[in-house]
Amino acid sequence: MAESTASKLDANDLKILRILQEDADVSMQDLAEKVGLSHTPCWRRVSRMKDEGVIIGKRMIIDGERVGKGVNVLCTVELEHHHEDILENFEKAVQNCPEIIECFMMSGSRDYLLRIAVGSIAEYEKFMKQTLLHLPGVDTVDTSFALKQVKVTTCLPI
Repeated sequence: MAESTASKLDANDLKILRILQEDADVSMQDLAEKVGLSHTPCWRRVSRMKDEGVIIGKRMIIDGERVGKGVNVLCTVELEHHHEDILENFEKAVQNCPEIIECFMMSGSRDYLLRIAVGSIAEYEKFMKQTLLHLPGVDTVDTSFALKQVKVTTCLPI
């Protein structure tokens, strides 16, 4: 969110966002009651925040273990070169890999941090050999396996 948008958010906007982060399926009527507004002004605020890009989507959080994707792999990737076209091509290619569920461009010695969800170490090995190492510009991949998921949230501390 741009600084100018953040400065336009008032206490009611922030309360709406906190409630929606916890329960995106809350009805507009219930949301309005929880915030202390009537239905229409609450709906207008939500619509405005969607239009401004403050609210960018609605998702369900799925238990990876229960759907056969319980292995969380964290990889740092170093690219061969830091040319703009190589960075852009890598980022575009990442978008087409459903196994990669998060990707961050990083400062420091590594260029990207990836979170990959797979069903087993063997599945990751296959993905690494057949896909990850062939993404544009990849030079080095350093892999760690999460032993336990301690906290998962999409809620921002607002």
